[in-house]
Amino acid sequence: MGKPRQPAGLRFRRQPISLSQITLCNGVYEAGAAISPIRGPDYDRVMSTAAANVLPLFHLYGDPPDDQAFDFIHVETIASRSSQHDWLIRAHRHRNLFQILLIESGGGDMTFEASNMSFAAPAAILVPPTIAHGFRFRPSITNGWVVSFTEDVAAALGERSGEALKRLKTLAAEPVIPLVDANEIKRLSRLCNDLHEESFMAREGFRLSMRALMALIAIEVARLAASKARTGVVTLAPADATVEALRRLVEEHFRKERLIAFYADKLAITPDRLNDHVKRATGVTAGHLIRQRVLTEAKRQLVFTGQPIHEISYDLGFADPSHFARFFRKQTGMTPQEFREGRGG
Repeated sequence: MGKPRQPAGLRFRRQPISLSQITLCNGVYEAGAAISPIRGPDYDRVMSTAAANVLPLFHLYGDPPDDQAFDFIHVETIASRSSQHDWLIRAHRHRNLFQILLIESGGGDMTFEASNMSFAAPAAILVPPTIAHGFRFRPSITNGWVVSFTEDVAAALGERSGEALKRLKTLAAEPVIPLVDANEIKRLSRLCNDLHEESFMAREGFRLSMRALMALIAIEVARLAASKARTGVVTLAPADATVEALRRLVEEHFRKERLIAFYADKLAITPDRLNDHVKRATGVTAGHLIRQRVLTEAKRQLVFTGQPIHEISYDLGFADPSHFARFFRKQTGMTPQEFREGRGG
């Protein structure tokens, strides 16, 4: 029999896929959304963009995403999961889970978006939803706890714990909190142990007890963060409702919408008022927040994929690669290729 013919107008090409791209358990990759309509010669570009998956998306690491997760609390030791993966947790994201890691012993290296950082016990590590992160733990030495929870858990426990969660979110830029006082690590360890026992024993009232313990953990870590802020190590400011609403909209539309007017209209506010409000609350303009979200996605795709740079530019909605290169250089002081090579790409 002859080779089956492809339908007229459709052209396919093989896209090489690395071993790491096909050995990530049940993770779901999210390729770029909002791709422009397919038009003849652009078909190869669209197909390869879809194939150049950015980051695996998990519920818990190795588990399929659960967009319906609600009132979810999970606690486990670091060793229980990482030892099954040679102490390497590859870069990934969680759509709707906040995580607190308590490092009781050992340490390692952490990927946090496009940055690498080292950490050592005793420390707490904060990972907000949607942030790209991964860990290389010191084998058989590192241990502690990983506490994962959906944000509605804290919201259901009242203003106190809700405010603690907002404070934790402000630490996204500096996720590692060293614990210098022995009593700090003891108290958090005890709370994590109690949380694990409640989950394992599943006694009467365990769900309520777990929520309360989760609130205590969040509040304790927020207090440590506040103490760190008073020393000048971290600037801790309460979250602003308008800024948070803008961030959510930007997360949804940044590939197609870069103009402040679009977001101002969604928030029922004038562009000037939105800009002034954001600047008072954060110290930067609304336009800066939008550009930084685009830049974050560009860095993710440059670091975590082998996707050609010209395809990344189209995926992010730039008219052509030269516009993308100018944007990236203005924001970082280097070209996309220089950035990729500097990260070992």
